[in-house]
Amino acid sequence: MPKSLILITVDCLRSDHVGFLGYGRPTTPVLDRVAADSCVFSQAIVAGAPTYYSFPAILASRYPLALGRDVVGLAPDEASLASILRSAGYTTAAFNAGNPYLSARFGYDEGFQVFRDFLDPSVKSVQPANTPQWNALTLWNERASKVARGLGLGSVYDELYFQYTQKLRTREPKSFDHLRQFPAADVIVDNASSWLKTVGGRPFFLWLHMMDPHGPYYPPQESLNVMGDGSIDPRRALYLNHYWNRRELASRRLQRYRDAMVRLYDAGIRWVDLQIQRLIAAVKAIGAWEQCVFTFTADHGEEFLEHGGRFHPQWSGKEELVHVPLFIRFPQERATRTDQVFSQLDLAPTLLEAMGVAVPSQVQGRSRLENLRTGQSWGDPAIVDCTEAMNPSRPNDRLRSRVLCIREQRYKLIMRFGSGSEELYDLDSDPHEQRPIPPAEYKAERRRLLEHARVHLMPPLSGERMQNQLLARTRNFRMEPHGEVQ
Repeated sequence: MPKSLILITVDCLRSDHVGFLGYGRPTTPVLDRVAADSCVFSQAIVAGAPTYYSFPAILASRYPLALGRDVVGLAPDEASLASILRSAGYTTAAFNAGNPYLSARFGYDEGFQVFRDFLDPSVKSVQPANTPQWNALTLWNERASKVARGLGLGSVYDELYFQYTQKLRTREPKSFDHLRQFPAADVIVDNASSWLKTVGGRPFFLWLHMMDPHGPYYPPQESLNVMGDGSIDPRRALYLNHYWNRRELASRRLQRYRDAMVRLYDAGIRWVDLQIQRLIAAVKAIGAWEQCVFTFTADHGEEFLEHGGRFHPQWSGKEELVHVPLFIRFPQERATRTDQVFSQLDLAPTLLEAMGVAVPSQVQGRSRLENLRTGQSWGDPAIVDCTEAMNPSRPNDRLRSRVLCIREQRYKLIMRFGSGSEELYDLDSDPHEQRPIPPAEYKAERRRLLEHARVHLMPPLSGERMQNQLLARTRNFRMEPHGEVQ
């Protein structure tokens, strides 16, 4: 009997915030139980970050910059999990919780018979009318700020102005639902569960992308209660998120609220976990669970001041951004765990082989299924490739300097092409990446990692890839400007 595939991707989910990889807080009890019967990858690494750089690898097994820095998303007619499985006779559906970089505009609808991105204003969450109109106030603030800074009182003025604007809110939020920018995981699972009832016994591919841990952090009150953090109400959460988003503050000023922000973030993860329990029940209800390959991962992580940053700046390259959770439940396969470095570039080929579907020759990754079955090492490093783009919808941003990360199990090299700098870390002795190794030391390790970088940067450009590059560039030139996801 043909197997079905469910792929769950969660935005901004760090590897060290899930129970099956050792997190102490109860964020993922449902997922932990599924992981116990799955293959768990403790060293899963993205191929690019953030979202618009990670997903070409996840869905199409292609490095994000392989078609050029000016190409964003999937190319028209590019082979992907959806298009490959659709051609193999699978029924396909995707439900994406409003991330614009995973929309049809960037080619992610191809291969899906049902594709819903929740970007229609009629289905997006209502935004709160709780902030004042800034017109005259902003002009006054700019003038007053210049005066204050001239007197050496800039930080004092910034704090007073922030507190003043918080008091100007015209209406307090009634619930977290009125604050949330994206549909919550229950909305996504409701849609997926309804669709599952229509598959009629056919093999299917279902992709769900959930945004609950993405900032601003507004989890449902129910998940805060379950996590023991019910004292954080919508009004408090609104203040915390506004404070956390202050770009003028140094990290030491933000530390006072770090724990509260992490608790909001964790509650978003727990809500995803609760809804996955409902999804699994829906799969079991149609009798498909025993023949279902179930995959759970994230597009990238999130920073909480570990290196002074917040959210997910792609130029970081640090573990809290590139190290993500991953497990695959293979039906009728024994549960296992691998500590080898696994690039998300290899995810799609591994899944296709597990389902008995031929892997196209043009993919850049390779299946690791046989290695997992036999326990053989593959030894290749993971490569993370991106640019310092802030908004990929702006062509000039897409052409910013490159950031390349070569990640082995022990050593990691981050190369920043704009500044010409390198950072080498020994993750065994310095797992939090606080002490870059001086350039004169570890020369053999540095040389080996640099050779991997050289090979990655000089691949042969096949005729098919050149065609994909041309088609993708043509589509990009037709795009209208689009706002970035913060």
